[in-house]
Order: sequence, then C-alpha cells, then structure tokens
Amino acid sequence: MPEGPLRVAVDAMGGDNAPNEVLAGAVWAARELGVEVLLVGPTQRIQRELDALGAGALPIRIVEAPEVIEMAEAPAMALRRKRQASILVAVEAARRGEADAVVSAGNTGAAMAASLLTWGRIEGIDRPAIAAVLPTLRGRAVMVDVGANVDSRPKHLLQFAVMGSAYAARVLGIDAPRVGLMSNGAEDTKGNEVVIRAAELMRASTLRFIGNMEGRDFFDGVADVAVCDGFVGNLLLKFGEGLALGIFTMLREELSRGLLVRLGVALATPRLRALARRMDYTEYGGAPLLGVNGICIIAHGSSKAKTIRNSIALAAESVRARMVETIRDDIQAASLDALEEGSAGTRGPAPLPLTRSPDL
Repeated sequence: MPEGPLRVAVDAMGGDNAPNEVLAGAVWAARELGVEVLLVGPTQRIQRELDALGAGALPIRIVEAPEVIEMAEAPAMALRRKRQASILVAVEAARRGEADAVVSAGNTGAAMAASLLTWGRIEGIDRPAIAAVLPTLRGRAVMVDVGANVDSRPKHLLQFAVMGSAYAARVLGIDAPRVGLMSNGAEDTKGNEVVIRAAELMRASTLRFIGNMEGRDFFDGVADVAVCDGFVGNLLLKFGEGLALGIFTMLREELSRGLLVRLGVALATPRLRALARRMDYTEYGGAPLLGVNGICIIAHGSSKAKTIRNSIALAAESVRARMVETIRDDIQAASLDALEEGSAGTRGPAPLPLTRSPDL
C-alpha cells in the first residue's frame, strides 16, 4: 500500500451534475476521509467553485484537463479526439503514480476504455467487469457484471465470479463468500449453453459455489456474489433501481392520505428513514471496474455530492485492500485456463442448497 495519505483522482467534469456536485463531494471527502483529492478538469472553473466552498486549507490539488467527454459521445472516438479529456488525464495520473485510484461519474464507456487502454488487464483476465454492491435481506451482496460485457463466454463468467468473490472478501469483509450464477431456474439443467457450461466450471473451481439462482434469490440474500453477463446485470440493476423508486413514490402517496395516517407516519419516521438509507444507492458509492491494473470507481451519472464522497471512500478502501493484487493472486490460484480446457463432466463438490425466505 502507498505510504502517506492515499491520493484519489476525481474526474471533476464527469456526470450530469458536474462540476458542482462532484466538487462538493470531493471537498466532503477531503475533510473527512484523510485522503488527498486530485480534481481533474479546467483549473479556473474548479478553483472558483473551491473558493466558494471554502476548501482552501484542504488536501486538494487541481490537475488541468481542458476537455470533457460528454455522456452521449462514443467512447473510443472521443478518447482519440480528446487527448486532454478529464477522465483520460485522471487515469494517466494514476499510471504515472501521481494518484492511487480514480473516480468518475461521467461516460461509463469512456472510463472503462481509458482504464483498459492505459492500465491494461490483470494477467489471466480476458474481460474486465463492473461490480455493484446492493442491499439484500441479509445485508449486502455483489452483482457482477452490471454493464461492461454484453456477450460473455463461460470462462468469462468464471473470471467474474473469482473477481467478485475477491472483492466481497477483501472490501466488504465477507468470509468465504457464497457465489451464485444468475439463471432462469435453480436446477442444473436451466439456463442457456453459456450458463450451463459456466456452472460446470464453477463447480470444478475452488469457489464456494451454491449453484444457479433466480432473480428473486438475489434480494433474498442467498448469495454474496451473483454472477451474470453485463446485459442481464444491467437490466437487473436498472429494474431494481426503478422498482425501489416506484415503491417509495407509492408509499409517499399513500402515507399522505388523511390525518391519522400522517400521525402514524410521524411515529414511524425514524424507521422509515432507516429503510430509505438501506435502499439508497448513494450509500454504497460507485461500482468498481474489476480486472484492470488499477482502481477505477464508476459512479452513477446522476451522482450528487454524497455519492461522490462515498465513491472516494470506496476507492481508498479498495487500495487499502490491495484489490488489484488480490485479484491477480486469486486468478493465478484458480488455474482458470486448465478449468476451461478440462472435461465438461468434471465436477467439484455439489453446490450448496439455496435457502430462500418463506413465501409471503
């Protein structure tokens, strides 16, 4: 781990609410977390905002980057045209050793491409993946991949499982994480050919594999790591986000009807706030890009200050946990190439039984 305060480079111009909310979150982090923040973007504009926020004495440094990759731009083309874009300059700063991690709420594809092209993949990883931490009935769980890879082969899903398990163990502190494979049924015969073959590879691995899991199983908390390709993961993530927002909107409408209901709500307010915190994605910060030779936390495009602050905290914790080195060691120990080439009929220990909450 680097000596002295950790240094986190923040893409100051990334996101729908940049730079105001991004800078507010960065100042919040610099005040509370004991990290040095490198704000990457146009110097004069950032300095004006920092002066307004009273951040003069904080461990914050500005790194000049005059260009911005907008949310709607094609990542590859934008990175070629805008060599001084804020996300690219931030990733380059980490490559030179001037920062220990990068945080961006900007164009996800640009953050992924910049990290991959600049840092390269961890040896043994074919495709990096994005991991999201979500609340469950039993605490927290990791879903991987949630958007980096639309099409995946069985060995890619196995690599996602190894990376997600390492992340759950080292950053979330989950001992011997349970790994489940998202499918359309818990039976071994369910799923397409990719899922069936991936399940065979996971059974033959050293992972604590519990078998296939259905969509409802994730929020039941039957696994600590849920593995899927980026197409399925992104759909599940966005569906869950929309469902949570819809439920809270309906609750707000129903709980505002009538005096007696409002009195009851007043009594229940502390518990309702606690529930809202459990379901609030801003509490969890951003999503790490796993499988590259560096720490990149990708925050939601609509991130406010709280999410940026928590994303910086997650970046610092990932560095302290030696996330890159851990994934590298775990991938080598797993001998994934040997598993991929091995017999499809080779089976390890039987998967653990799924334990669901009782049906309501």
